Amino acid sequence: MSSETDATDTSLPAPKIQLSPQQWRARLDPAEYAVLREAGTERPFTGEYTDTTTEGVYSCRACGAELFRSTEKFESHCGWPSFFDPAASDAVLLREDNSLGMRRVEVLCANCHSHLGHVFEGEGYPTPTDKRYCINSISLRLQPVSGPAE
Repeated sequence: MSSETDATDTSLPAPKIQLSPQQWRARLDPAEYAVLREAGTERPFTGEYTDTTTEGVYSCRACGAELFRSTEKFESHCGWPSFFDPAASDAVLLREDNSLGMRRVEVLCANCHSHLGHVFEGEGYPTPTDKRYCINSISLRLQPVSGPAE
């Protein structure tokens, strides 16, 4: 994997949002940049959304695109927020990742190609898809659903 998430990867459709590394650095703080643009990973059990049960929509922290919903979030006890499906079939892109000496499937925001995490299949979780989208909290921003007005 390259250090900068590669917007010129010809195996993927072009991102709708294309910024230079300098523009991304101006938009994101250093920790966000390291994960979202350099495919880093936050330490397990440290992210703000790992254990949250707040109802709402999880959007890409880099571009604001809707990615996941709390209705698809589940407790996997892996150290990162886990979802069994994205909010929409075209919300994320999947790309083979052979870094770290293993085959994994990287999850990218379809809108800006920012790194979100990885997806794993066949682990036996009692979910409708048998998939675990293991996503860095720092890649997301939760927009809580407001309750009914009183």
